[in-house]
Amino acid sequence: MKQNKNVFDNVLQLIGNTPLIKLNRMTADFDGEFYAKVEAFNPGHSSKDRIALHIIEEAERQGILTPGDTIIETTSGNTGFSIAMVSIIKGYECILAVSSKSSADKIDMLKSMGAKVYVCPAHVKADDPRSYYEVAKRLHEENKGSIYINQYFNQLNIDAHYSSTGPEIWDQTSGEITHLIACSGTGGTISGISKFLKEQNPNVKVIGVDAYGSVLKSYHETREFDDKEIYPYRIEGLGKNLIPTATDFDLIDKFIKVTDEESAHTAREISNTEGLFVGYTSGAAMQAIKQLQEEGEFKPTDKIVVIFPDHGSRYMSKVYNDKWMEDQGFFDAKSALQATIEYIK
Repeated sequence: MKQNKNVFDNVLQLIGNTPLIKLNRMTADFDGEFYAKVEAFNPGHSSKDRIALHIIEEAERQGILTPGDTIIETTSGNTGFSIAMVSIIKGYECILAVSSKSSADKIDMLKSMGAKVYVCPAHVKADDPRSYYEVAKRLHEENKGSIYINQYFNQLNIDAHYSSTGPEIWDQTSGEITHLIACSGTGGTISGISKFLKEQNPNVKVIGVDAYGSVLKSYHETREFDDKEIYPYRIEGLGKNLIPTATDFDLIDKFIKVTDEESAHTAREISNTEGLFVGYTSGAAMQAIKQLQEEGEFKPTDKIVVIFPDHGSRYMSKVYNDKWMEDQGFFDAKSALQATIEYIK
């Protein structure tokens, strides 16, 4: 059959080239123009599709991976889903060590994609043998013929976004971007995009979003690891209790911290004002914009791009669940989902 431009050989060909969508209602009174890079349009519904495909194909090019081998990774959910998806298409086994902080929705999705999942306690030190970092390392040692993606310490994490997301944003803004706002977890997304953008225009300001309970902001400012910064928090895929080498701190101009509660409310607000059903981390990124606006960060002529990393469907048991919000002490009448369900008998 003659190949049509909208016909694809497999789902992996849909990775990348996600849309940039203008934010209108939430930013109506803000200075500048605001655009969201909506990574939920990737087939695996998150920005992690990009690194999964890039890292796995680089391993294939180097002859490290052959069909039937096993891929092992540490994940809060999204990277694991993307790796499982790529593994299905390419014929690999997939084993994932997942933080217990990950939503039940994410864990169920990983199982649905055929991955073997180990759920590890979230609130232990990174070097604790029960942490998902150490469990993944152990599983790699026990499974001959396996590779460990190790996204937190893998330069290819940065390279994936340097070669794809960064150029896309530069092209989509016609080089007029003035600010990039992105959450930092492994740091690959913000570092890779920043590297490309700053090569084009060193004046582009890159602001990382961190969580209270994470060490990243403090480390960026002091270059010292302060374990006093570490305490449990709820946002997934954001912040860290270690320093990932996949974060190039020299490419980030500053960090701003956001709270669990405000990020959850802002995720709901995005859905109910912009019609974009986004995840918890997207709420955190948008909350950072609110705080930066209050600080006077932006000018009317600025063009600001914010990364919305994933889809709201992965948080139905969390930020989009009134009971969960209430259990966290986040719930109030204003934040309640406004739509109602009525059962006709």
